[in-house]
Amino acid sequence: MTSLVLEKLSKTFGRNPVVRDVSLTVEDGEFCVFVGPSGCGKSTLLRLIAGLEEASAGRVIVGGRDVTALAAYDRDLAMVFQSYALYPHMSVRENIAFPLRTAKRPEAEVAARIAEAARILKLQDLLDRKPSQLSGGQRQRVAIGRAIGKQPSLFLFDEPLSNLDAELRVHMRIEIARLHRELGSTVVYVTHDQVEAMTLAAKIGVLREGRVEQVGTPLHLYDDPDNIFVAGFIGSPQMNFFEARHQAGRLVLTGCDGQAVPVPALQAPLAEGQEVTVGLRPQSIGRGGANQLELVIELVEHLGSKTLVHARPRGAEQMITAVIEDGRSLQPGQEFKGSFNSDKLMLFGRGGERLR
Repeated sequence: MTSLVLEKLSKTFGRNPVVRDVSLTVEDGEFCVFVGPSGCGKSTLLRLIAGLEEASAGRVIVGGRDVTALAAYDRDLAMVFQSYALYPHMSVRENIAFPLRTAKRPEAEVAARIAEAARILKLQDLLDRKPSQLSGGQRQRVAIGRAIGKQPSLFLFDEPLSNLDAELRVHMRIEIARLHRELGSTVVYVTHDQVEAMTLAAKIGVLREGRVEQVGTPLHLYDDPDNIFVAGFIGSPQMNFFEARHQAGRLVLTGCDGQAVPVPALQAPLAEGQEVTVGLRPQSIGRGGANQLELVIELVEHLGSKTLVHARPRGAEQMITAVIEDGRSLQPGQEFKGSFNSDKLMLFGRGGERLR
């Protein structure tokens, strides 16, 4: 196991900054996920760690060793790509063995490492097959097996589940989590899927336009986001946002036909007339809170144990989503009182910063 430290790491292509001043520490044995929308720089950041891109500024420190100027081969890392990157003419056994033989490891050691990787990933019956004879999930397990065979100090995953169908993604998430527990290795994982990030990570770094917006545990980011971007990106369904104005001790929701909600407890009071954005998670809207929004249901999605309700205030355009545990009787066109408690409200300033 080993730690990873990024110090003011930046990458610019021409005049276009892609990674901007990223500083982050991943502890020994930690599973860290970089998450963000397409184009936010997360894959470039991973390639900088791997040595596949040259840093414009900053340092990459692996296990206390500055590897910024080292070639990828000399960094003692293993990377699993979105595209699997398997050699089509080689068997599973030969694909796992290839980096070991390139490193001129003894054949007895190569055989032992293949056997260990196959045991961990349950590939024993597939070792003599070619990649074309494997399913997508099996190919990804082979790619992971090749990484395990190297016994690297750090594992890097670049959106490894993006090419899989929904059911197989869930299965592979479980496999990757199990693998991490068994190996105890340090993992840096990139994805645009915040559900993947929430279910796999011990630590998440949320990226936007090449910058890290916030770092924390999944539940910390969900419960206490620093800004409106993190609040909207983490959590499914997405947080509801309302434009509002502080008026006579209440927050008047301008997109909800003038309905008002209480002001949650804040360290600094709001000024009269101050404009803010109010955030309320769909899971916080139910039927038993002290406060209510008067809504009309537009669409109901019955998911079995819970119901997603999409509703609008009458005569308004604002769409609001609620997750209801006992919503089987709800139908479009019904009136719906969306209840919530004031401590579930989050406020954001005009610049998107969290008001606490």
